[in-house]
Amino acid sequence: MEVHLYAWTITAIVMVAILIVDVLIIGRRPHEPSMKEAGLFVGIYVSLAVAFGFGVWAIAGPRYAGEFFAGWITEYSLSIDNLFIFLVIMTKLKVPRQLQQFALLVGIILALIFRAIFIALGAAAINRFSWIFFVFGGFLIWTAVKLYLDYRKHEEDTDELPDNPALRFVRHRFNATKDYRGTKLTVVENGKRMITPMFIVIIALGSTDLLFALDSIPAIYGLTQEPYLVFTANVFALMGLRQLYFLLGGLLRRLVYLSVGLSIILGFIGIKLILHALHSYHLADWAPWDGEIPIWVSLTVIIVTITITTVASLVKAKHDEDQLAARNPVPETD
Repeated sequence: MEVHLYAWTITAIVMVAILIVDVLIIGRRPHEPSMKEAGLFVGIYVSLAVAFGFGVWAIAGPRYAGEFFAGWITEYSLSIDNLFIFLVIMTKLKVPRQLQQFALLVGIILALIFRAIFIALGAAAINRFSWIFFVFGGFLIWTAVKLYLDYRKHEEDTDELPDNPALRFVRHRFNATKDYRGTKLTVVENGKRMITPMFIVIIALGSTDLLFALDSIPAIYGLTQEPYLVFTANVFALMGLRQLYFLLGGLLRRLVYLSVGLSIILGFIGIKLILHALHSYHLADWAPWDGEIPIWVSLTVIIVTITITTVASLVKAKHDEDQLAARNPVPETD
């Protein structure tokens, strides 16, 4: 797929323009968006992604459009899982609802930066080392297994605050105020510079973004090796996430099987990458399609898996609610 410089330039300009508008709105008036506002923005961003995919179809053909849609859906699903971690962070650090939108926006911008860096590194590695697909595939299979084991381990306790060296360093190295000071990250009190809880929130979100970028980039390179499609799929998957955070609300906690679905998808893509690597060395003649799994198969697996895990999650959530209501009936009033 040949992408001219002007296409890259236009894409970057549009992306930056959307982010600038978003930043200016949030910077002027941090608030909790209404359901109508959140739904409107999510609808716009999803519609733009779908329109972009059909535009790729019209210009480059169905193969590359399928690669974009498979990559976008996978990255969007991973981003929703990321939102659940954001929800845990916001809850544990007691971020006021009116400030959560600002924190989410910063987290999404950091995610874009980290993913752009890993996209460039991934493209350079693919062009230079043909065996890198073995590494990507093995990493995704390991991630899939770890994701499922973590789901089993924390099935009863999903509200544990993520911990990492960056968070521990900030907590132990700097003095922090006890309360939030709007969107300020640092303040001066009694002539002494102190960080605010918002600074700790940003570190927590940023370090989480970094870990998710490590998973998401090999995953999408298993669906397409076109850097332009990799980049745009990631951008569209991240746009509108902060509105989606408020739109879904408690639904995020209902998607109990999302991690299981993602582990299946990542495992499938990992196997796909290893088969692709074997095919490049002429060692996959025994496999279906000689190891080169068509994009329509990948897209079908992704859509079916996400659909089944989403429906199963909602059914289980409804069943649990009914069971809880049966054990704790509401007393009748005269």
